[in-house]
Amino acid sequence: MTQSFQSSSAGSPAQNKAASPARRSKARYKILALLAVGTMINYLDRTVLGIAAPQLTKELGINAALMGLLFSVFSWSYVASQIPGGLFLDRFGSKLTYFLSMTFWSLCTLAQGLVGSIGGLFAFRLGLGVSEAPCFPTNSRVVATWFPQSERAMATGTYTVGEYIGLAFFSPFLFMLMGAFGWRSLFLVVGGVGIAFGVVWWLLYREPRDHPSANQEELDYIEAGGGLTQRNKDVAGAAAGAAAGAADTAASKKSGFQWGTIGQLLKHRQLTGICLGQFAGNSTLVFFLTWFPTYLATERHMAWLKIGFFAIMPFIAASIGVMFGGVFSDWLLRRGKSPNVARKLPIIAGLLLASTIILANYVESNVVVIAILSVAFFAQGMAALGWTLVSDIAPEGLLGVTGGIFNFAANLAGIVTPLVVGLIVAATGSFVGALVFIGVIALIGALSYIFVVGDIKRIVLVD
Repeated sequence: MTQSFQSSSAGSPAQNKAASPARRSKARYKILALLAVGTMINYLDRTVLGIAAPQLTKELGINAALMGLLFSVFSWSYVASQIPGGLFLDRFGSKLTYFLSMTFWSLCTLAQGLVGSIGGLFAFRLGLGVSEAPCFPTNSRVVATWFPQSERAMATGTYTVGEYIGLAFFSPFLFMLMGAFGWRSLFLVVGGVGIAFGVVWWLLYREPRDHPSANQEELDYIEAGGGLTQRNKDVAGAAAGAAAGAADTAASKKSGFQWGTIGQLLKHRQLTGICLGQFAGNSTLVFFLTWFPTYLATERHMAWLKIGFFAIMPFIAASIGVMFGGVFSDWLLRRGKSPNVARKLPIIAGLLLASTIILANYVESNVVVIAILSVAFFAQGMAALGWTLVSDIAPEGLLGVTGGIFNFAANLAGIVTPLVVGLIVAATGSFVGALVFIGVIALIGALSYIFVVGDIKRIVLVD
């Protein structure tokens, strides 16, 4: 009897295999790869003007103040479109929003390579800003949907690293391309790549419950960690027409958005504090994305090939900083540290260290200057976890709008920093004051996270 029981309970190898728990799938990492590539292209499109600037300014006769204005104009429309972009995202979902955003921003980039006047550059830089506005709110929404809280800093760091990787590894190629074919070729090539990837996104992106590679174990894991909050709101797969309109209306009602909601959100110190901190971090980032090649060419008197080589170093350092900050934050969270420590510590340390960019004013060696700039940009990368905090504090159903407000405030740096740097350089003929400005702003950002942000917890709005 006992032998019979043991035999029947043991079962065959095939039965045991069938009865064992299924291994959790990893479809979320495929989605993360899409975000990382899309973010890389996003930053190539918005910053290719910085690479073209030294040659473009000579050809078109543009001075430093006017070039600062050209750098800044992108952020005018980018910032103004943040809240409308967030509303569009909350209504139409991630798939359609990101596809339209990438397609139109890539067309605007390509068109910049065809313009014949400064006015044309202004117009398409404005169009680029409008088109790119929904990108990072979409990134944040996708991460909040696809990843549990314990993996969100890692996910945010992974796609954020695309901001730097593209410029780090493609800068030499882009400088060579410009040397061989002129500055217009940069816009044509980068714009064409973006259009192609927009098609890839449309074909491959799915919400978790619709993804063919996501099994139930992965969905349960994501949901247990606070993911799947969007519940397949993405209506991009619906055909244009009555069905899509009905789904959109339902999603809009579910979000419960009213314009007064923006005022309510801004009353919470968590949001206002991280907005100020991200403005500070973005000021360092914007300097590297706009004026950095010109700084190397005019202040440090480097040749084209040298610029292409030296430009790699700070962006590689920033890439490492982003990944380190995200992994370190999640590690602290898993070790039982509070979100206040795990999320804020890497950002505060990064902003404090980023202020050391001022030291570049006091050394002669180009190698030492690049080392200082690399440390500062590494630190800025560490501080690039703001979007993780958005996912942690946004009210249910209002992640797009919260992200839009955050990106609106943070990217005011894209307006202020290029203009201030351009005016300083035009007035003094030097970048010394510009680096002091960047360093002081980084210190202000660190103080905001220390004294303003307060507890990291989800905002609950009172009806």
